[in-house]
Amino acid sequence: MMPRAERLSPSISRRGLVLIAVGLLILIGIVIVAVAREATSRRVVAAALSRPAAPARPPLTPAEETYIQALWPIHGAVERSAVRMSLGQIFYVTKDVGRTELKARVDEALTTFQKAEAQLLTLEPPPSLRPAHDEYGAAVRLFHKSAVEVSKIFADGREDHLRAAYPLAQEASDKIREIGGRFWPGEFPPN
Repeated sequence: MMPRAERLSPSISRRGLVLIAVGLLILIGIVIVAVAREATSRRVVAAALSRPAAPARPPLTPAEETYIQALWPIHGAVERSAVRMSLGQIFYVTKDVGRTELKARVDEALTTFQKAEAQLLTLEPPPSLRPAHDEYGAAVRLFHKSAVEVSKIFADGREDHLRAAYPLAQEASDKIREIGGRFWPGEFPPN
């Protein structure tokens, strides 16, 4: 008769072999995944390095810098008023603010846009920024026109004025964002 230790030995060896085989399969799987990730990351890095760097923006001239600094406070006021008016319209539609609050926001925006239009007329942009200055003025006029359209709701109560004002404000926002991205590159993060 075989001693007990010898009888158990073959079954332990089989279990041990199975565990070793499973462990090796897991290890091989980990190595395959690591190699695939490494190859993918190398391709991404190689692709990024092969792309030419975006040309650096040329430095602003003193006249351009002076103009952009003078425009900054106007820009801030226009943006704040546009956002407050837009949010007021949204809150009005969702019944979170009443007509009185919406009217206050629209009246404030009208005042801000009129003031901005007048201030823009006093600025003298350098020739290199004249087209952007004109576009900026057009955007402020669109905001003003949108606010005038919204204000009609207080005369006749028809909410379709909000729908008519939206495309004007959207176009103005797009113009302001595009021009602002050129003047103040860090102001608008990319989507």
